[in-house]
Amino acid sequence: MTRNRATGIGFIAVLLWALLALFTVGSAPTPPLLLNTLCFAIGGTLGLIWAARTGALGSLRRVPLRVYIFGTLGLFGYHALYFSALRLAPAAEAGLIAYLWPLLIVVLSGLLPGEKLRAGHLLGALVGFAGAALIITGGGAGFSVEYASGYALALLCALTWSGYSVLSRLVGNAPTASVTVFCLATAALSLPLHLMFEETVFPDTWVGWASIVGLGVGPVGLAFFVWDIGVKQGDIQLLGTSSYAAPLLSTIVLVVFGVAAPSSVLLWAALLITGGAVIAARASLSASQTRDVKSKMV
Repeated sequence: MTRNRATGIGFIAVLLWALLALFTVGSAPTPPLLLNTLCFAIGGTLGLIWAARTGALGSLRRVPLRVYIFGTLGLFGYHALYFSALRLAPAAEAGLIAYLWPLLIVVLSGLLPGEKLRAGHLLGALVGFAGAALIITGGGAGFSVEYASGYALALLCALTWSGYSVLSRLVGNAPTASVTVFCLATAALSLPLHLMFEETVFPDTWVGWASIVGLGVGPVGLAFFVWDIGVKQGDIQLLGTSSYAAPLLSTIVLVVFGVAAPSSVLLWAALLITGGAVIAARASLSASQTRDVKSKMV
């Protein structure tokens, strides 16, 4: 597979993640842990079929247990928090706060061994969090207490995925097929917790079921496989930059489908959160280029 093709495959994930909020809203009133169970069961089953057809099942036995545990907790935690946040707060606003994760990945990666937190990282963080503050305060209209828990879960969601993504560098690489185990294990973990803490409520419309299938096939299924291929075989810097468009694309999708009403607050929040990630990313890129120049001089 060529580098350009792998990059193109990886970009499919960004487009699929832009549909995550839309399908989550459409799956109501299915509770978060049950939604986790159904979606990841679909995604994991499709992964098994793909792994069997490509002969990748054998590679799963060579993956260390710690990688499976780490990957499962990452997928489970992020999506349980995300689905919960969008049940407790407006989808566009909560989704934007959750999409602070690309910015946080850049900022937190500056704390890794051999990396350095730069002024651009801090400026990007300030800009991004200004967008989140704009949402939480309603653009100056005042803090909405009724949505506080949803916004808090969305922020925790962003911290969970960014922390998982950064720490994954310390866990080790795994074949793309291992995502299948992550998905199935997440479904298996979610089911007993759902039975203990939630009331079982399935969708009562075809839209609800279509949304669940859409989640399992796309943003909570295929997206993880194509992203894994992209970051391992494609241009990871280009893919990382493209992911910063996800919050803006997600907001546009919600507005187009009538889930969210267009407003200046929503527009500015989306631009600030996306812009903050870009600013932080440019700081990392500049630092990387400087290191490359110095290494060539040596």
